[in-house]
Amino acid sequence: MSVTNTPETPAAAPAAVVGEKQGTLVLRRFLSNRLSVVCMILFVGLILFAGSATGFGPFSGWWKHSYTAVNPQFEGGAPTISFIPTWLGGEGMHLGEHPFGQSRIGVDYFAMTMRGITNSVIVMFVIGGLGTIVGTVIGAIAGYYRGWVDAVLMRITDVFIVIPAIVIGSVVGNTAGGLGIWFLAALLALVSWMGIARLVRAEFLSLREREFVEAARVAGASDTRIIFKHILPNAIGVVIVSATLLAASAILLETGLSYLGYGIQPPEVSLGRLISDNQSAFSTRPWLYWWPAVFIVSLALLVNFVGDGLRDAFDPRQKRFKLRKMREMDAGA
Repeated sequence: MSVTNTPETPAAAPAAVVGEKQGTLVLRRFLSNRLSVVCMILFVGLILFAGSATGFGPFSGWWKHSYTAVNPQFEGGAPTISFIPTWLGGEGMHLGEHPFGQSRIGVDYFAMTMRGITNSVIVMFVIGGLGTIVGTVIGAIAGYYRGWVDAVLMRITDVFIVIPAIVIGSVVGNTAGGLGIWFLAALLALVSWMGIARLVRAEFLSLREREFVEAARVAGASDTRIIFKHILPNAIGVVIVSATLLAASAILLETGLSYLGYGIQPPEVSLGRLISDNQSAFSTRPWLYWWPAVFIVSLALLVNFVGDGLRDAFDPRQKRFKLRKMREMDAGA
């Protein structure tokens, strides 16, 4: 009886696993958060709309009125914007001559509000960007070197933290308020870095003990290269999320300073200054108060929601379980 040896069927080769870069994973997680994506689109759209309306630098805007020109009072200065279409018995959906109304002296309030949004966003980006850079450098140096370097830098940080931000901002704004928006924002950024510095320091204290840092030291890498080429990329999630939170708080800081009269000075306008200049008209012309208040809250909320989405994207431990999936798992069990 002959036995025929049949060749064994080789096991199926495992499917190739294609690795994804960290940036791709973060982007995919962020895009899966619909609320954050919508908020980012609305935020960018609002910036482009406001900036293009009044113009920026040498470029003129598409809106016909200037934020400084005085015009004759039109319909008592009331808003002419209409959201009710004619088939519902309204005046139709249109902007009108002065959609947000006019100020007490006749300046178009739509142009002033759009200019205020642009200036407030400039302050937000400068404070968020420069404050993030300063805080990241100080936190990285303190967390990497530890010892007396850490002690000195953190005590300086503690001194700035215990002083209320509005007090520091008032002193800075009183000194630099008349020197222009960019200079005011830069000085405010130099007193807004403390929170990021402490977060980055804590992250560096943890990452400096990892194996890849020891391998870089053994390979002869300098401290500067280890800090900025090896450790910082692994802490970039904390930095970016902190930057968005700082940008959101920068809007409120600028609003508070302008409301107190220490922020952006005339002839420029900001959302906080518009509220401050028209607070006495709240009972007679409430629209002068409503429009800047609505955009202040909107900008702060949009930035905060984007920051929440970035936090979830950079930290996979923030993964949320959907109720439908949990029910399917319970049913399957």
